[in-house]
Amino acid sequence: MICEKILGKLTDDEFAGKEVDYVDFQWDEAFKKLHRKTSRGGVDVGINLDDTVLTRGLLQDDVLAVEGDTVIAVNVEEAEAIKIMVEKGNLSTIAKVCYEIGNRHAPLFRGEDEFTFLTPFNGPMLTMIDKIPGLSTDVVEEKFDFETRISTSVSSHTH
Repeated sequence: MICEKILGKLTDDEFAGKEVDYVDFQWDEAFKKLHRKTSRGGVDVGINLDDTVLTRGLLQDDVLAVEGDTVIAVNVEEAEAIKIMVEKGNLSTIAKVCYEIGNRHAPLFRGEDEFTFLTPFNGPMLTMIDKIPGLSTDVVEEKFDFETRISTSVSSHTH
């Protein structure tokens, strides 16, 4: 099966009542145009998207195809993340966190409130963040929601 565009979201009325077969993606695959995957149900899926995916990304529950009563949809898998919890009201620490993570070209996501942030885990990043006063960190398994990203682009680029 070849998928060349995103047809909508699982929550759209046209997909109500259909069975869902997910295709799993790691967070850093969501902004690539070409994929060859196998769905959880065993369907071979070729994905060839246009350039809009480079900025939009594949989002959780995006529908890639409909085959009979089955919808092929995106699942962004959980990944190891650094959860950053800034002391309430400490705006200068928020600015420092955003600067340091952006300076390393790492993606940054909003957490459950305005003082919580997420970024993909790597050891040097955690060491650097832990040196910033006014926050605490935890390493968690998290499903990155690209609709809550703060950074304008997402890549796996590192120095």
